[in-house]
Amino acid sequence: MTPFSYSRVSDDKAAVAAASAKNAKFLGGGTNLVDLMKHEIERPETLVDVSRLPHEEIEETENGLRIGAAVTNSALAADPVVREKYPLLSTALLSGATQQLRNRATTGGNFLQRTRCQYFYDTQRACNKREPGSGCDAIGGLNRFHAILGASENCIAVHPSDMAVAMVALGADIETVLPQGGVRTIPADALHRLPGDTPHVDHQLGQGELITHVVLHKAQEFQMYRKVRDRSSYAFAVVSIGIAFDLLEGHFLKIRIGLGGVAHKPWRAARAEEVLEGKKPSRALFEEAADAELAEAKGQGDNDFKIPLMRRLIVASLTEMTQKQEKAA
Repeated sequence: MTPFSYSRVSDDKAAVAAASAKNAKFLGGGTNLVDLMKHEIERPETLVDVSRLPHEEIEETENGLRIGAAVTNSALAADPVVREKYPLLSTALLSGATQQLRNRATTGGNFLQRTRCQYFYDTQRACNKREPGSGCDAIGGLNRFHAILGASENCIAVHPSDMAVAMVALGADIETVLPQGGVRTIPADALHRLPGDTPHVDHQLGQGELITHVVLHKAQEFQMYRKVRDRSSYAFAVVSIGIAFDLLEGHFLKIRIGLGGVAHKPWRAARAEEVLEGKKPSRALFEEAADAELAEAKGQGDNDFKIPLMRRLIVASLTEMTQKQEKAA
């Protein structure tokens, strides 16, 4: 194992100061980072243990929910307020990983997990995300699980998180503490980056910047999370979708859609939202929205099937949600 130093901190100020050093990493639940260290994909010189910082609370606010970054996936999924008001989030969390991993994985760390691309994990293969400038063996290789949106000639990996897709659909905000002092708020759909020429840079956080809380705003009335995978549990999404909206006089209001398994980041389906917003639900409208969102989708050979699959998932999910609403009415 590559040698590293380890420090345990007790407050945010000490955490960001310790992690501002070059090649330092925060350690929360460790469910992704420790694996990557074992494979010598991640080689931090310093580990800063933030697992004991006082960010394990789930606080109901006047307009939503404030979730500490150290709250485990299991605790968040089981929280009564989350289950009642944000079922999209609870469902997404419970569809990911195993119970043992959910018991350790944290809310902040879930956002920052790295791709599960097999070429990223295989140190004998070329991967620009692991080793910038080495190439991308996934292009022209076995790429069944890879990106159909937002990819580049340098990387076609996808982000693996279920939770992050739900957070994008719910319009969550992420609160951070900066090493130079102060805090900032980042919309969940702006946290991650597309690969472009720098696929090794996953997100917008600076060195030593620490996620402390995630803020959910007023819950929308209709929510759904659907995940298509190769087996019924313990599998990453082939494609997934999170949808949240209200209805006003039978028309879509403030609809948000997050897509998973299709891009380097949890993908906000802004084009589909634009088609749907203010319109009365219909299958023809859903098909138009799906076609608009996937107009620039591009397969890589093995994953060409993802494009029609994602289209069907968008249309079927919207159809199911509106049919349930009509029955309830």
